[in-house]
Amino acid sequence: MMGYGTGLGFGFGGIFLMFGFVLLVVGLVVLVAWAVSRVSAHDGGAATPTEHDEALGILRARFARGEVSEAEYTQAANVLRSGQ
Repeated sequence: MMGYGTGLGFGFGGIFLMFGFVLLVVGLVVLVAWAVSRVSAHDGGAATPTEHDEALGILRARFARGEVSEAEYTQAANVLRSGQ
């Protein structure tokens, strides 16, 4: 039938379905991008530089209080610096 609906073949309600589908696709793309960024940010549990600095600071404080010996301090500091 000619002249029926908006001429797009969907009718007026189809426009809402089309926008809903576009929003769904955009939402899925954003969700996947977020998930990939979260996984790549936690690459194998490697600590961030601030976590390394904080751990070294705690180690220095324990060494200063005499809780760890010089050999233990040196070994632990080397491990922290190497990122293991």
